[in-house]
Parts: sequence; C-alpha cells; structure tokens
Amino acid sequence: MSWLFLVVSGVLEAVWALALGRTEGFTRVVPSIVFGVALIGSLVGLAMAMRTLPIGTAYAVWVGIGAALTVGYSMMAGEESISPVRVLLIVALVGCVVGLKLTH
Repeated sequence: MSWLFLVVSGVLEAVWALALGRTEGFTRVVPSIVFGVALIGSLVGLAMAMRTLPIGTAYAVWVGIGAALTVGYSMMAGEESISPVRVLLIVALVGCVVGLKLTH
C-alpha cells in the first residue's frame, strides 16, 4: 500500500508543479486551487508512504516521478524542447526509480 501512496503522491507532485506555473503569482483562482489541493494531497501521500518506506527511497522516488512527469508533459505540450538526449535522460530517471523499487 505504501508504494501505491508514493506513486499517487508523485503524480500529484507533477500536478502541483504544473499548476504552480499557471497561477501567475497566485492571481488565477482555478490553477491556485489545483495547486493547493494537489500539494496537500502529494505531501500527505508522501508522509503515509514514509510510515513504512525509508525516507531516502521514498523521497527519491517521489521526486523522480514528479520530475519525469513534469518534464514529459512539458515536452509533449511544446513548452520544452525535445531531443534524443533529453528523452534518454528521462528514461534513465524512470529506470532509477524502478530500480529503487526493485531493490527495496
């Protein structure tokens, strides 16, 4: 169950990061609400996962999922450039997250 909480909270990390970029300094209401809800959900899920998972593993997986999804979404939306090297690095990041899960 801890890994499920961790994965969901990692997804929510990407949601709040993307929403934060759209708040325009918290002047836009809907993105600001999405940011707040996703942030709270992400941190609660991370805290629940850390009840049974080591903090280093949990935090690294949480950040890795959030970072990979945020960059991947930004590349697909045309907000960031796509290159073979960037895609390879994101794949490597995901591979590291999977490796942490497999070695736990």
